[in-house]
Amino acid sequence: LRALGLTPHLLACRSALPLLENTKQKLSQFCHVPVGNILNVHDVPNIWHVPLLLRNQNAHDAILKQLDLLRVAMRPDLQEWTKRAETFDNLTNSVRIAMVGKYVGLTDSYLSVVKALLHACIACSLKPSVDWIAASDLEDDSKQLTPEAHAAAWETLRNAACVLVPGGFGDRGVKGMMLAAKYARENKVPYLGICLGMQISVIEFARSVLGLETANSEEFDAETPNPVVIFMPEGSRTHMGSTMRLGSRRTLFQTPDCITAKLYHNSEYVEERHRHRYEVNPDMISMLEEAGLTFVGKDESGKRMEILELPSHPFYVGVQFHPEFKSRPGRPSAPFLGLILAATGQLESYVTKHQNGSL
Repeated sequence: LRALGLTPHLLACRSALPLLENTKQKLSQFCHVPVGNILNVHDVPNIWHVPLLLRNQNAHDAILKQLDLLRVAMRPDLQEWTKRAETFDNLTNSVRIAMVGKYVGLTDSYLSVVKALLHACIACSLKPSVDWIAASDLEDDSKQLTPEAHAAAWETLRNAACVLVPGGFGDRGVKGMMLAAKYARENKVPYLGICLGMQISVIEFARSVLGLETANSEEFDAETPNPVVIFMPEGSRTHMGSTMRLGSRRTLFQTPDCITAKLYHNSEYVEERHRHRYEVNPDMISMLEEAGLTFVGKDESGKRMEILELPSHPFYVGVQFHPEFKSRPGRPSAPFLGLILAATGQLESYVTKHQNGSL
């Protein structure tokens, strides 16, 4: 960098252990960076300690000085952040979450979902214990081809306190996801379906409750006689480009008397991020709702189903959007928080508390 005429103002050094002072001195001499601007980002118990680590080394002062903002900047207020990081260190109890998906061999595919679960668990003073289940291992074919994996997958599912089916594309593992949704629905296990996970729950309900054995999504079977999930593009039906319903969209609650609305603190609407092409068929809604499934959140046109609930179930929720994208430490996503609260028997008291105006 220096050969190119670029001289750094700060140097951040990763290491397993804290750097010795003489190491910083040597780095300063060879890199022409003041000792006070050499920051050591060493290993910490959890990643939330990193801002505290930098604060303790006055990194903020070094940055503000470089920007000539020392005179106007306030001292960093990290009391709440410090408490959260220390709370995480001292957690002992955990909650088992069955994550049923098709990309479990590459868990970073679900990184946003895992982080959202972490935020929700911390809010409930719990550690997340995510049990990864390959959806295909739950299927009947797996029982014949890989009986050990099939048995292990079902044992893991039965031992979980809640079930989460995240988003995805394509038909691989869909049967296994439906079996997971059916298990959660019939056994009153808290369930959260996101995007594809919501569509899966609708297809399973149509097959098991309405008796429509051929019910399916047009994504998986374009010729299905009972299309409960159909192609509803934003743009042209003939071009793949710009057909995805993408970005922030508004969801209007159809009734305040539903779990999801209460988790969102009785808001009339929410704005969440989307990424999909297929949606629940509007022509099937009356039939599904007569059988007990309720669509408590819809878009402004009333044609796109955004949130579903099963009132006869402790917590059976599907959302067409991706709530994990707006989850933050200290501000957990409402659907994820509801899942963890339901899994640990705290949902009713939480909802009652917030209904009474306590935040």
